[in-house]
Amino acid sequence: MKRIAVFTSGGDAPGMNAAIRAVVRNGVAHGLEVIGIRNGYQGMIEGDLVPLGPRDVANTLQRGGTILLTARSKEFMTPEGRAKAAANLKKARIDGLIAIGGNGTYAGAAKLIEEHQIPVVGAPGTIDNDLYGTDYTIGFDTAVNTALEAIDRIRDTAASHSRVFFIEVMGRHAGFIALEVGIAGGAEVVVIPEIPTDAKTCAEVINQSAAKGKRSSIVVVAEGGYPGGAEQLEKDVRQYSGFEGRVSVLGHIQRGGSPTAKDRVLASRLGAAAVEALLMGASGVAVGEVNSEIRLTPFKEAIEQRKEIDRKKFELAKVLAL
Repeated sequence: MKRIAVFTSGGDAPGMNAAIRAVVRNGVAHGLEVIGIRNGYQGMIEGDLVPLGPRDVANTLQRGGTILLTARSKEFMTPEGRAKAAANLKKARIDGLIAIGGNGTYAGAAKLIEEHQIPVVGAPGTIDNDLYGTDYTIGFDTAVNTALEAIDRIRDTAASHSRVFFIEVMGRHAGFIALEVGIAGGAEVVVIPEIPTDAKTCAEVINQSAAKGKRSSIVVVAEGGYPGGAEQLEKDVRQYSGFEGRVSVLGHIQRGGSPTAKDRVLASRLGAAAVEALLMGASGVAVGEVNSEIRLTPFKEAIEQRKEIDRKKFELAKVLAL
């Protein structure tokens, strides 16, 4: 293996640049040429390739987003699109790929291996932390801290005005961000997709909190935790509680910003490990960190296995809200 390529795909996540940097520098340290593919799978189809050396990734460690850009590609979902992408890679003499992204990125990589036998190793880049085969994904810790800072600020206003705030965080199919910030932010209620919470139960907790003398309450809602999100939950809870709440949707602010130290270290470690996995002849696997050890998980398993929420943490959140 003499020349490898790296790309980012799907939603951006803080720490992706740290992973790219690690791929480039560890690749060069092993005598490899490293090529960057801009705009994910779409850039692969269009042949948007750029050489990357150690200086090209200098001063990127602290930057959010992705210097290689990212895009969703409908064309790559077709056999014709993948054939075009594979032809460009072979023309550029790419011996192996490192794909940084989430579930969709892994699925695309699996197709590329199956149809065109191009070696690919994945690295988990998504703020949702919903990929099987790693304790944490690149970007999750930063997203949690970003959301937590917002919740801390909102709590000041909630306490000053004796109000209930419903704060929606990202997590359409997984409640990892909501659960983490719910505990760290002292939320009275945490609503996540994995453990349904109805409006009446939520209202009872808010009423009990008020009866205990609490002047305000915070309800953290994963975007997929309740039909209609935080806005609909506030309307439904109002019927049972008598409190008129306020809704704050944090949205894409959680994806941006400078990555935390934890995300920088994790991304650096996984980017470097992805290079070494390729050199060992691995393909169709994702690198991850489990109990502080590097683990390789087959794409099929990473895509199909559901990463379970820690239910003990969910129970802890309820106990600490007393």
